Amino acid sequence: MTATSSRDTPPRRTTARGLATREALLDATAELVAVRGFHSVGILEIGATAGVSGSALYRHFANKQELLVALFDRVVDALLAGAREVAASTDDPAVALDGLIDRHVAFALRDRSIIAVYDQEAHNLPDAQRARLRRNQRAYADVWSDTLLATDPARDRREVETAVHAVFGLLNSVADHDPRLPDAKVIELLGAMAHAALR
Repeated sequence: MTATSSRDTPPRRTTARGLATREALLDATAELVAVRGFHSVGILEIGATAGVSGSALYRHFANKQELLVALFDRVVDALLAGAREVAASTDDPAVALDGLIDRHVAFALRDRSIIAVYDQEAHNLPDAQRARLRRNQRAYADVWSDTLLATDPARDRREVETAVHAVFGLLNSVADHDPRLPDAKVIELLGAMAHAALR
């Protein structure tokens, strides 16, 4: 997040149109499941929301659980790749930390529905896929912890890891609350709070 997962099995269509359809199905899954829960949404309803017929849908995903796994894979893989890119882009750990915070804040605002789906439905994943997802989440957190430690090597690693996970909870909390503020203000506020918590 090695076990078989949706990412290990390539999309059944690899044309530009097929990939766009796959992404539309994942977006529809996030929207519907965030509102009504995993068990209340049918796979054909997901297809209809994405504008995809039943037969075309099954060219991309065999069942609803495969959709859920692919959705979480997409998010966590993108977070991890982005964090590694930020960390590798500078020799200044303080600059890298700023970049990590900025990216996660942007993710939390952009993908609130996916955060909500994960909080509700991660327990529905098969054990192997859930374990893989957890590994990638730990790898993502490790990038943050390594970066934060580099800004102050005297800090205890366990303290740093705890602070990092607390900040994830802080930033992801926007999925459960409509701040009724302009996004620019929310970004400024969350960034300041994250920096304060990490200090």
